Amino acid sequence: MEGKRHHFTDLLCWQKGVELRRFLYSISNALPEKEKYILVNQIRRAAISITSNIAEGYGRFHYQENIQYCRQSRASIYECEDHLYTCLDEGYLDQDNFNKCMSLIIETRKILDGYINYLSKELKKSKLK
Repeated sequence: MEGKRHHFTDLLCWQKGVELRRFLYSISNALPEKEKYILVNQIRRAAISITSNIAEGYGRFHYQENIQYCRQSRASIYECEDHLYTCLDEGYLDQDNFNKCMSLIIETRKILDGYINYLSKELKKSKLK
Protein backbone atom coordinates (compact mmCIF):
# COMPACT_ATOMS: atom_id res chain seq x y z
CA MET A 1 0.00 0.00 0.00
CA GLU A 2 1.62 3.17 -1.10
CA GLY A 3 0.87 6.60 0.27
CA LYS A 4 -1.27 7.54 3.20
CA ARG A 5 -4.99 6.86 3.01
CA HIS A 6 -7.27 9.66 4.14
CA HIS A 7 -10.67 8.17 3.38
CA PHE A 8 -12.07 4.71 2.69
CA THR A 9 -12.93 5.83 -0.85
CA ASP A 10 -9.17 6.03 -1.51
CA LEU A 11 -8.86 2.27 -1.02
CA LEU A 12 -8.57 0.28 -4.23
CA CYS A 13 -10.46 -2.62 -2.63
CA TRP A 14 -13.42 -0.31 -1.93
CA GLN A 15 -13.28 1.13 -5.48
CA LYS A 16 -13.27 -2.37 -7.00
CA GLY A 17 -16.08 -3.32 -4.65
CA VAL A 18 -18.15 -0.44 -6.01
CA GLU A 19 -17.48 -1.63 -9.55
CA LEU A 20 -18.56 -5.14 -8.57
CA ARG A 21 -21.66 -3.84 -6.74
CA ARG A 22 -22.72 -1.89 -9.83
CA PHE A 23 -22.29 -4.94 -12.06
CA LEU A 24 -24.25 -7.11 -9.64
CA TYR A 25 -27.03 -4.52 -9.50
CA SER A 26 -27.23 -4.53 -13.29
CA ILE A 27 -27.57 -8.31 -13.19
CA SER A 28 -30.22 -8.12 -10.48
CA ASN A 29 -32.18 -5.54 -12.49
CA ALA A 30 -32.50 -8.06 -15.31
CA LEU A 31 -33.84 -10.88 -13.13
CA PRO A 32 -37.47 -11.95 -13.52
CA GLU A 33 -40.18 -10.38 -11.33
CA LYS A 34 -40.67 -13.67 -9.43
CA GLU A 35 -37.11 -13.25 -8.02
CA LYS A 36 -37.69 -9.66 -6.84
CA TYR A 37 -38.02 -10.54 -3.15
CA ILE A 38 -35.73 -13.54 -3.15
CA LEU A 39 -32.64 -13.59 -5.34
CA VAL A 40 -32.64 -9.88 -6.21
CA ASN A 41 -32.81 -8.97 -2.53
CA GLN A 42 -30.05 -11.43 -1.61
CA ILE A 43 -27.73 -10.23 -4.38
CA ARG A 44 -28.20 -6.58 -3.48
CA ARG A 45 -27.75 -7.09 0.25
CA ALA A 46 -24.54 -9.06 -0.29
CA ALA A 47 -23.24 -6.56 -2.88
CA ILE A 48 -23.86 -3.62 -0.54
CA SER A 49 -22.17 -5.52 2.27
CA ILE A 50 -18.93 -5.72 0.28
CA THR A 51 -18.31 -1.98 0.29
CA SER A 52 -20.09 -1.08 3.52
CA ASN A 53 -17.95 -3.47 5.57
CA ILE A 54 -14.77 -2.06 4.05
CA ALA A 55 -15.97 1.44 4.93
CA GLU A 56 -17.00 0.46 8.45
CA GLY A 57 -13.74 -1.35 9.09
CA TYR A 58 -11.80 1.68 7.90
CA GLY A 59 -13.57 3.76 10.53
CA ARG A 60 -12.46 1.50 13.37
CA PHE A 61 -9.61 2.45 15.67
CA HIS A 62 -7.79 -0.87 15.70
CA TYR A 63 -6.27 -2.96 12.93
CA GLN A 64 -7.87 -6.15 14.24
CA GLU A 65 -11.36 -4.65 13.99
CA ASN A 66 -10.64 -3.39 10.47
CA ILE A 67 -9.40 -6.85 9.48
CA GLN A 68 -12.58 -8.45 10.84
CA TYR A 69 -14.81 -6.15 8.80
CA CYS A 70 -12.72 -6.81 5.70
CA ARG A 71 -13.16 -10.54 6.29
CA GLN A 72 -16.92 -10.00 6.39
CA SER A 73 -16.62 -8.12 3.11
CA ARG A 74 -14.68 -11.05 1.68
CA ALA A 75 -17.43 -13.44 2.79
CA SER A 76 -19.97 -11.25 1.00
CA ILE A 77 -17.92 -11.54 -2.18
CA TYR A 78 -18.18 -15.32 -1.89
CA GLU A 79 -21.92 -15.03 -1.26
CA CYS A 80 -22.28 -12.97 -4.44
CA GLU A 81 -20.31 -15.60 -6.32
CA ASP A 82 -22.77 -18.26 -5.17
CA HIS A 83 -25.72 -16.10 -6.25
CA LEU A 84 -24.05 -15.69 -9.62
CA TYR A 85 -23.95 -19.47 -10.04
CA THR A 86 -27.65 -19.59 -9.17
CA CYS A 87 -28.38 -17.02 -11.88
CA LEU A 88 -26.41 -19.06 -14.40
CA ASP A 89 -28.04 -22.35 -13.37
CA GLU A 90 -31.53 -20.86 -13.62
CA GLY A 91 -30.83 -19.40 -17.06
CA TYR A 92 -31.12 -15.81 -15.82
CA LEU A 93 -27.57 -14.98 -16.90
CA ASP A 94 -25.67 -15.80 -20.07
CA GLN A 95 -22.18 -17.28 -19.99
CA ASP A 96 -20.51 -14.07 -21.21
CA ASN A 97 -21.91 -11.91 -18.40
CA PHE A 98 -21.22 -14.70 -15.93
CA ASN A 99 -17.57 -14.76 -17.00
CA LYS A 100 -17.27 -10.96 -16.84
CA CYS A 101 -18.71 -10.86 -13.35
CA MET A 102 -16.57 -13.80 -12.17
CA SER A 103 -13.45 -11.98 -13.39
CA LEU A 104 -14.49 -8.91 -11.41
CA ILE A 105 -15.24 -11.03 -8.34
CA ILE A 106 -11.81 -12.67 -8.49
CA GLU A 107 -10.05 -9.34 -9.02
CA THR A 108 -11.94 -7.68 -6.16
CA ARG A 109 -11.22 -10.60 -3.83
CA LYS A 110 -7.50 -10.55 -4.65
CA ILE A 111 -7.25 -6.82 -4.00
CA LEU A 112 -9.17 -7.17 -0.73
CA ASP A 113 -6.90 -10.06 0.30
CA GLY A 114 -3.92 -7.79 -0.32
CA TYR A 115 -5.44 -5.10 1.90
CA ILE A 116 -6.14 -7.67 4.64
CA ASN A 117 -2.51 -8.84 4.43
CA TYR A 118 -1.34 -5.22 4.68
CA LEU A 119 -3.51 -4.65 7.76
CA SER A 120 -2.22 -7.87 9.32
CA LYS A 121 1.38 -6.73 8.86
CA GLU A 122 0.54 -3.33 10.37
CA LEU A 123 -1.12 -5.09 13.31
CA LYS A 124 2.03 -7.13 13.93
CA LYS A 125 4.19 -4.01 13.72
CA SER A 126 1.95 -2.17 16.19
CA LYS A 127 2.28 -5.01 18.70
CA LEU A 128 6.08 -4.76 18.54
CA LYS A 129 6.04 -1.12 19.64
